[in-house]
Amino acid sequence: MPRRIVITGAGGMVGRVLTARARGEQRDVVALTSADCDITDPVAVSRRIGAADVVINCAAYTAVDAAEADEPRARAVNADGPGHLARACADAGAVLIHLSTDYVFSGDFGSGPPRPYDTDDPTGPLNVYGRTKLAGERAALAAGAEAYVVRTAWVYEGTQGGDFVAGMRRTAAQGGVVEVVADQIGSPTYAGDLAGALLEIADGRVSAPVLHAANAGPASRFDQARAVFELVGADPDRVRPVRGDLHPRPARRPAYSALSGQRSAAAGLTPLRPWREALASALGATG
Repeated sequence: MPRRIVITGAGGMVGRVLTARARGEQRDVVALTSADCDITDPVAVSRRIGAADVVINCAAYTAVDAAEADEPRARAVNADGPGHLARACADAGAVLIHLSTDYVFSGDFGSGPPRPYDTDDPTGPLNVYGRTKLAGERAALAAGAEAYVVRTAWVYEGTQGGDFVAGMRRTAAQGGVVEVVADQIGSPTYAGDLAGALLEIADGRVSAPVLHAANAGPASRFDQARAVFELVGADPDRVRPVRGDLHPRPARRPAYSALSGQRSAAAGLTPLRPWREALASALGATG
């Protein structure tokens, strides 16, 4: 019998996409927004989790720059919250799937060339957001529940809201040029593909506790923006490369944080398709 899926953080982008996909597959889904279940409240969490549930935690404090000045709140949501969920899952006999981030890595490869990070590479977050997310990973795995940490990166839906792809799509339609950072490399990931990976893990097909689920291939924000322009029929030369240090922000970002899915594939997770193919699908384009 399929297990009930409880989605926390269902009001956010990944939570919304995951809920829609799970319901589209006729699964038994309980979608909890932060108003329905505040994961920083252990009592509220324990009331929502039952025996044999699969809890997919999409709740997070994701304002990377704001977290620098709001560490207590970031820690409550990103670190303490997953711990509460994990303990409740352990008590109930439920499974926890906790969503994490590429920002647990530093992007520092010393004198060697950068390469996509795999699940067993050393972590070293550069900012409050990354440190609290790493603490959340550890809390999720330490409580004794059957738990999985799923790192992803640069997630977008592309059609609405404030994600990077949606923003570039609006800019492409408005005319003019845009400067985009060319020296930060990551793994652009389509939320629809990430949702599929999370449901595959929920079905018990994967054997490793730490996984990477990101569309394949490294790209800079500049690469991603140019691809958006191309795929919607705008002139990609309107996208101009710029160094990140010319647009300083409160939180340091890793210069390179692309994720490898090699070990995750070996553990049973179906590899996500290349990032540009996923972007074309998200935009409804064929290019």
